[in-house]
Amino acid sequence: MQDFLTIDYLEHGNEIQHNVFHLLRNHHILEKLDTYKPIVVGTIPIEINIENSDIDIIGETSNFENATNHLTENFSHHIEFKIDQLTNNNETCLTCNFRIDTFEIEIYLENKIPTEQNAYRHMLIEAKLLEKFDESFKNKIIELKKNGYKTEPAFAKLLELKGNPYLALLEYEVD
Repeated sequence: MQDFLTIDYLEHGNEIQHNVFHLLRNHHILEKLDTYKPIVVGTIPIEINIENSDIDIIGETSNFENATNHLTENFSHHIEFKIDQLTNNNETCLTCNFRIDTFEIEIYLENKIPTEQNAYRHMLIEAKLLEKFDESFKNKIIELKKNGYKTEPAFAKLLELKGNPYLALLEYEVD
């Protein structure tokens, strides 16, 4: 399976991935986030993105005030800049959104190692499922997303998973 811990694979991927690679490099996005151990996650790395998919980057912080200051200092000059601190699954997290060129970027920081965060875990499971099933499975996921489904609910629908799709997908056993 693909190593998602670096972005090298994006450089040689499809056109969108190639564009994302160069945007991240040219604007030094990951370098500016280095202290947070950033990982690009979501639909673009696994090629199920649709037209309005954003670039999702996760990272780790235990100091949300410093992180807020750092993100504001580095990214507030970009259009549609917004930063929020919220609680997600009883965990404090920080989201930072902004736009560069045609891409929206969302940075998500929580006090958890990025490889243990649900966004990364979901992406790995989804990547395994996309490898396991044929191209029509991938196309059905993309079609559901175009029709308004979020990624995990789209997978849960096709896999006929019951209950909370985000939790059900984490529990799904991929052979």
